Amino acid sequence: MSFTTEIAAIMDERFGHDTLIALATINGNIPSVRTVNAFYEDGAFYTITHARSNKMKQIENIPTVGLCGEWFTGHGFAESLGHILRPENDDIADKLRTVFAEWYHNGHINESDPHTIILRIRLTDGVLFHHGVRHDLIF
Repeated sequence: MSFTTEIAAIMDERFGHDTLIALATINGNIPSVRTVNAFYEDGAFYTITHARSNKMKQIENIPTVGLCGEWFTGHGFAESLGHILRPENDDIADKLRTVFAEWYHNGHINESDPHTIILRIRLTDGVLFHHGVRHDLIF
């Protein structure tokens, strides 16, 4: 199944806010999984992370990732959008500050650190379950 307007609405409803998802990367032959706060928009998940984190080191080597949460599993291509304060990131950074407002300014995010980056995961495929129906997706 391709990505329909119905599926887009379900994805927006389910993930268009602060959502915990499991993000899997590969370190050599070993998968690594961690939970991240993420926000979904237009076929991609966004999160804020540190450029020197293990996940980013692993993504630099193998940018294909897996993710899951809320009856959705998928794959995507992960890429750093660079420092959160880059002018090109203004729009998405503003959205992330709003979406993550509950915890954003509690000391977890340091925007003055040049290694605080936005990670975008462009989805390539996935499986979404909604009201007992399986939807195989190509993004």
